[in-house]
Amino acid sequence: MTPSVPAPSATTPSAAGPADLLITGCTALVHDEHEEIAFVEDASIVVRGGVIEAVTREARLPDAALRIDARGQVAMPGLINCHTHTPMVALRGIAEDLPAEEWFNDFIWPIESNLTERDVELGARLACAEMIRGGVTCFADHYFSMDAVAAVVSESGLRAHLGEAFFSSQGAEGREKSLEFALRQRGGAGGRITTALAPHAPYTVNAADLAATAALAREHGLPVHLHAAESRGQTDTSLARYGRTPIEILQRAGLLDNEPGLLIAHGTGIIERDLPVLAGASGPVAVATAPRGYLKFAWGPTPVRALREIGVPVGLATDGAASNNSLDVWESMALTSLVQKSTEGDPRWLTSRQALHHATLQSARAVGLGERIGSLAPGRRADIVLVDLSGPHTQPVHDLAATLVHSARSGDVTTTIVDGRVLMRDRELLTLDLPATVAELGERLPSLVDRGHGRRIQEYDT
Repeated sequence: MTPSVPAPSATTPSAAGPADLLITGCTALVHDEHEEIAFVEDASIVVRGGVIEAVTREARLPDAALRIDARGQVAMPGLINCHTHTPMVALRGIAEDLPAEEWFNDFIWPIESNLTERDVELGARLACAEMIRGGVTCFADHYFSMDAVAAVVSESGLRAHLGEAFFSSQGAEGREKSLEFALRQRGGAGGRITTALAPHAPYTVNAADLAATAALAREHGLPVHLHAAESRGQTDTSLARYGRTPIEILQRAGLLDNEPGLLIAHGTGIIERDLPVLAGASGPVAVATAPRGYLKFAWGPTPVRALREIGVPVGLATDGAASNNSLDVWESMALTSLVQKSTEGDPRWLTSRQALHHATLQSARAVGLGERIGSLAPGRRADIVLVDLSGPHTQPVHDLAATLVHSARSGDVTTTIVDGRVLMRDRELLTLDLPATVAELGERLPSLVDRGHGRRIQEYDT
């Protein structure tokens, strides 16, 4: 596929008996000592105890309980969806071609007031099936009834970073519920679940509640995941109302100094005066970008280049399927590259290799797992996907990075592995019953989408 590149992370497999999983004959996407993308041809990946033991070109390989012949396929770190609302797949296409305020106030928030825990569970199960089939091995979710989502994560085998969303309109109860969920589910699903406090946004959570959230996060060692500076319009409104940008409001609340980290969803409204504020944060801050939704709402792009220059990781996301229409991180990767080229007026930015870096290591860092996942290297959790590039739309391969970013599709993923466990093989889902989920969700949709009651869970007023 490409000239052979030595594997900077390769080690000799251990002689400690049979491995749990052995993937052979693949082209492995790895990172070198400078965190640049490289490809190793005819590589084998040895997995033991859910951890990558070796990425190697050695001829001598251990026996394994499961052996996968991956000749002609690319092995990559599993993709990470850094911000989504999985149960919203039930609302895919429910409201199209609308400004954000109408979309929220007239459709989404009235419908969401109907949600039951069973609706959330079914939506999450459908979403997890979609993500497994698309090569996503970890997702950051921000929604309601999150115990139901956690149960689906456990069932599906995926990795997830979960937060129970809350608004100031709920009073202290909403914040307390978010904390209780985060403490109860932290480390769940055999360690695959991490948790966060999840205030909705600075325009729905007041300054006092944001400050209280920051205090709870510090006390309990929890990261925070929220929406902020979603659009330039939000930033302009915030400046007019409060004399501060949404990012400055987060700083004043103490959220930028949260040592476990802060994940900001969207950030298309981050402006130049916000950059030194973000650069001066004493805690790790990251931004999740979901470009398809921004194009639909006619928002501007996330300032990826400026954020990267000040050391803020930018992870890839889809947002919920109600706005994005899919949970396809491959599409987010390609759109991020293309939108950034157009915005910057520079075809040399964002390159395919840079886009792959955002999809792997930067996304892992965004969800606080930069030392555990995001690369194929010894000691990392075995979150691996295999991609078949034999289709006519990916041939011939002149530049493997460009093929992965701009030609490959989510449907080219053949195998999805999390913690060394195979969740999909040869496009067959192994952990979830998709037909039963679709059938039951379809039966529940008439009551779910009813808007005749005149309720809404919140007012969208930015």
